[in-house]
Amino acid sequence: MSRNEALQFINVAHFFDHFFLLIFPTAALAIAPAWGMSFADVLLFGTPLYAMFALGTLPAGWLGDRVDRLTLIAVFFLGCGASSIWISLASGPVSMTVGLALLGLFAAIYHPVGLAHITQIGLRTGRALAINGVFGNMGLAGAAVSTGVLAQNFGWQSAFALPGGISVAIGCILVLRNREGPPTEVLAAGDEGLPTQARSRRTQWTVFLVICIAALFGGMVFNMVTLSLPKFLNERLGSEGLDLAWIGASAGLVFAIAAFAQLPVGELLDRIGARPVFLCLLATESFLLFTLTLVTGWAAFTLALLVVTVIFAGIPMTTWMVGQYLDAGVRSRAVSVEYVLSLGVGSAAVPLIAFLQRAELGFDLQFAGLAVLSAIMFAAGLFLPRHRRALPHETTTD
Repeated sequence: MSRNEALQFINVAHFFDHFFLLIFPTAALAIAPAWGMSFADVLLFGTPLYAMFALGTLPAGWLGDRVDRLTLIAVFFLGCGASSIWISLASGPVSMTVGLALLGLFAAIYHPVGLAHITQIGLRTGRALAINGVFGNMGLAGAAVSTGVLAQNFGWQSAFALPGGISVAIGCILVLRNREGPPTEVLAAGDEGLPTQARSRRTQWTVFLVICIAALFGGMVFNMVTLSLPKFLNERLGSEGLDLAWIGASAGLVFAIAAFAQLPVGELLDRIGARPVFLCLLATESFLLFTLTLVTGWAAFTLALLVVTVIFAGIPMTTWMVGQYLDAGVRSRAVSVEYVLSLGVGSAAVPLIAFLQRAELGFDLQFAGLAVLSAIMFAAGLFLPRHRRALPHETTTD
């Protein structure tokens, strides 16, 4: 298998990773009336999905250093697909919860394994991460659209069964293609002769702490916005008479447009560094999240599009900072810690949204709180070092 073909499988895996994670929040809108339950009660079934997604990250990263990565990606496709089919056959809360937990466990394979491959490309890491990120965000868009259409016309079960079957098929294809042997190893970041930033230990610890803060609070912002978007649009656009298919399509359109915001950010990271990009995006994000509490109707749709665009635009930044500022010997561990923090706090998003819905506190309080978290990340970003374009003769010493 060629290196490019392997990268195509990695990118498609990112698409399906986020696709599977967003089927349930949209399908819950159809499951609730079908089972005679409230949306908040059904949404709680998804807690194991995101908890296992977080808990499985460290063991997946450990395996990624010891097992052929494409084999693990094949396991990802097969496991996620089979779990999704299981969920489609669920007849009650217990079987659904078990299926969602398994789905989260297999979905946890992608990030520590897939990103470890992407960051070894070396040349133009920002662009490579941005392109890979677009695939992930298009998965969010595809899930929202397909789930709304399938649940509306064929029942919520089809929203899990169809993508599950496709994922199993891709996994089988990857197993067959990978029998030819893994692709030729690529260069690790910095090994191709383009020097990364030479930094002191103190600076590296500062950057790492900023990454941890961004992962912690950014994970909460990302998950609470993406998971609640279908319900938010259902409430704010409900007066327009939209059904579930249109709500899913509206959320999908937001995710699809916003997905491409990572491309210019990837280019900017390679050109001017993380600090100005980080601060600009976080200041804008905080302002837009607060403004989102004040609008309804199609103005809410427009602002939601802008908020998600800004959030998605910042996705490559922390991984880029790991590769640019931290020593090569600690990067894998740093990425693992980053995703454990991000996914761990993100797993609390489902019960928190359910609590706010039950307490009838609504989205005003939710988005105001997320605006505060964005402001905290902005304050942390002030401590990032200013970017210095390394000269060709410089080395990467401390």
